[in-house]
Amino acid sequence: MNIVIMAGGRGTRFWPSSTESKPKQFLPLLTERTMLQDTYDRFRKWLPSSSIYVATSKSYVQLVMEQLPELPMEHIIIEPDSRDTGPSTALTALTFLHQHDDDVLVMVPSDQYISDAKELKRALQAAASEAKTRRITVMLGIVPNRPETGYGYIRTHEGQDDHPLREVDAFIEKPNQDYAEKLMMLDGTYWNSGIFVWRPSTIEYLMTRHCPSIWQPLKKHYPEITNIYSQLPKLSIDYAVIEKAKDLYVIPATFDWDDVGTWNAVRRHYGADEHDNLLKGHVRSLASHGNIVFTDKQAIIIGVDDLIVVSTEEGLLVCHRSEEQRIKEMLNERSIEFKPYQLREVKPNP
Repeated sequence: MNIVIMAGGRGTRFWPSSTESKPKQFLPLLTERTMLQDTYDRFRKWLPSSSIYVATSKSYVQLVMEQLPELPMEHIIIEPDSRDTGPSTALTALTFLHQHDDDVLVMVPSDQYISDAKELKRALQAAASEAKTRRITVMLGIVPNRPETGYGYIRTHEGQDDHPLREVDAFIEKPNQDYAEKLMMLDGTYWNSGIFVWRPSTIEYLMTRHCPSIWQPLKKHYPEITNIYSQLPKLSIDYAVIEKAKDLYVIPATFDWDDVGTWNAVRRHYGADEHDNLLKGHVRSLASHGNIVFTDKQAIIIGVDDLIVVSTEEGLLVCHRSEEQRIKEMLNERSIEFKPYQLREVKPNP
C-alpha cells in the first residue's frame, strides 16, 4: 500500500491567512504542526516513509521539503501547474505505472482532521484488501453526525453484515438544510471523505474510458509534460471519472472526521467564549455573539453577530458566517483587483 497526500490546493476559503504562495495545508490551523505535517504524521505511525508520497504543484515543492525533511525528493510528485485533482490523480497513476508499481494507492487530502489513526488504518487495510485484486474504487464513507450542507454525500446499498463494502447508489453534492437533515436519518448514507483506494491501473482504465482529454496527452508526453499540463482540463477527480464510473464502493469509517475547509470548520475544534465568540489575538468584544475573529492587530468588535473577521499582513476579511463559501467564489474571479477607493466630495444641499 502506498499513500499519496494531495497537497496542491490553494485553500482560498481561508484567505487572508491562506494565500496562493502559502495555502492552508502549510499552516498550523488545528495544532502546532501544519495540516500537511499532521497528515504525514498520521500515516508514519504505522507505515514507513518509503510508502508515503506527496503530490503538489511545483510552486509548493520547497514548502513540502521544509515541512517534511525526511521525505525523499523522489517521493514528491510534481505538478507543473495547478489543474485540480483530475490531472493530479492521472499524473500520480502514470508516475507509479512507469515505475512498474501497481500496488494499491491511497489518495488522501492534506487538510483533514481524523481523530483515530488506528481506525483509519483498519478502514484503509480493509479497502486495500478489496482493491488489490479487483478493478474497483473504494472510498471511505463517514457516518454523518450533523446535517452538514457543505459536504458531498454518498448513498449506498446496504451490504451483508459480515462484509465491509457498500455499493454506491448515488452522489449528492452539498444538499440544502432540509435535505441534509433527511439524509442524516437514512441508513446507508455517508459523507464523502475524498479518500480513494485503488490501483494505478484502475485509474488508467477509468481515465481512458471517462476522461481521455486528460489521460491521453499525459500518457503521450510523459515524463516531458511541462508544456502540455497547463492545457489539460481543470477538473476534480469526482467530475472527471468518479461520478461516471461503475464498480464504486464505500467502506464505513467510525473515526471523527472533518474536512477543514472553512473558518466555521476551524471553529468546531476550539472552545468559544461565554458569548459564543471564537477569538484569537488581542481582541476585545462588547455585545457581540457568535463571531470568529483571528487578528494580528489590536481589535475591538462591538454590537455585531455571526461575523468572520480575519486580519493578516496579506489583507482583511469581513464576512458573515453564512456567506463564507463565497470567499472562494470571489477570489476565483481572475479579474478581481484590489483597487484603492477614493472619497468623493459631495457638496451639501444649501
